[in-house]
Amino acid sequence: MMTRRQVGTLTCWAFLAFGAMPVPLASAEDTARDLLDIHQKNFSRPTIVDNKWMPLQPGTQFIYEGSTVEDHERVPRRLFFTITDLIKVLDGIPAVVVLDKDFVGSKLDEQELAFFAQDDEGNVWQLGEHSETYDETQFIGGRGWIVGHVKGAKAGIMMQAQPREGTRSYSEGFGPPPDRWTDRGRVRKLGEKTTVPAGTYTDVLLIEEFSQEEPGALQLKYYAPGVGNVRVSWESKDPKKEGLELVRVGQLAPQEMEQARAEAFGIEERAYAYGSTPPAQRRTE
Repeated sequence: MMTRRQVGTLTCWAFLAFGAMPVPLASAEDTARDLLDIHQKNFSRPTIVDNKWMPLQPGTQFIYEGSTVEDHERVPRRLFFTITDLIKVLDGIPAVVVLDKDFVGSKLDEQELAFFAQDDEGNVWQLGEHSETYDETQFIGGRGWIVGHVKGAKAGIMMQAQPREGTRSYSEGFGPPPDRWTDRGRVRKLGEKTTVPAGTYTDVLLIEEFSQEEPGALQLKYYAPGVGNVRVSWESKDPKKEGLELVRVGQLAPQEMEQARAEAFGIEERAYAYGSTPPAQRRTE
């Protein structure tokens, strides 16, 4: 649910104790660079995202709280992850539009749109994203990679249909320069248990993420069945040392959904990376 640069990506403070056969750190030993191809014929119902580990039900909003390191100081962080009722067609595939708003302290630091679609096997793909950066309340720039509209961009899998321990890493997408999105994921552990302010979750899936752009850094994401990402933590040489935990998950009221929709349209209108892509539209099913 989150990207490495957002929770979109998430973060916690606990480290796990492993048994006699621990999974090696991906950042140290996994050098795979292969990318994935996405095929329109494999998506008969792409906007129905009901993957056990990453369900994206329109109107659901996840709120995360924690902290991050900025300029060598730890500062509070709050993130709102909202599944809108908008759909955007990218490279012929309708995708769910997710709005991600990231606050550092009380100030909006970054917000983004991310686009997800589920294939007929149950894998959840990311088809692109566009993010905006803010200084206090002033918009200072945007960046993004969009499959089919940014040359060289490639879709990736954000959640496998059947995650299994001991399997190789997979691409979560590729954004060419200047964005340079090179994130990869790998299953570290199944059957974990974790407690966050929103509750205690069992049978938790732990995914480790890493990137060519941040060698030696790992981000750990915890996914609860039927819920999604409930916490994110860091490991190794992650300079930001993000820590986020799920505080609340709920459904937006009609007025709140209308506001989220308007904010998404505003980002889309400013997004230079979209070029001539068709505008997002309300879903009809």
